Amino acid sequence: MATVLHISAHPHDHQTSFSMAVGKAFIDTYREANPNDEVIHLDLYSIQLPHIDADVFSGWGKLRGGQQFSDLSKEEQTKVGRLGEITDQFVAADKYVFVTPMWNFSFPPLMKAYIDAICIAGKTFKYTETGPVGLLPDKKALHIQASGGVYSEGPAAAMEMGHRYLSVIMSFFGITDFQGIFVEGMAQSPDMAPQIKEDAISRAQALAKTF
Repeated sequence: MATVLHISAHPHDHQTSFSMAVGKAFIDTYREANPNDEVIHLDLYSIQLPHIDADVFSGWGKLRGGQQFSDLSKEEQTKVGRLGEITDQFVAADKYVFVTPMWNFSFPPLMKAYIDAICIAGKTFKYTETGPVGLLPDKKALHIQASGGVYSEGPAAAMEMGHRYLSVIMSFFGITDFQGIFVEGMAQSPDMAPQIKEDAISRAQALAKTF
């Protein structure tokens, strides 16, 4: 049995969001094809997701200095403890499905906060004499991204930073099996938006059967 972490960062649901609709189609099909697998949904707009702030840095510093978790302040314990839970959950999963819209050529800031939370030395990567090494080489990941324009190819591809950033992070973690499904061009060609959505859903359903 595998564990799939479905990580979405969108304030809207599948009824109004293109990326969330395609993400739902992927997950629904995956569940049908893999009934014994566990799928955990992390809606970054509804979970407790601490930002890395002065309390976190202070707490981490105390722990590195040899102090116990009980020595941390209440605020430090709450934030550092929660970040540890988020990272452990990510490490324990076998597969990841990221679902985001493109905002200003990237993704919503909550996704960046989540990535910051799981980039933890000793858990998702480690430092060596020759540089950092990823600690999650046997995992796989998928990014479903929706955008009003077309950014997966052509001249505008140089402006796309969300999927490329996730690609770098996955590689940093040692995850080389990283794929993308792009739902794009709906604002550029509004009359084609329904067909663009249906085509993306079909691609997602096909991939879900083998993911």
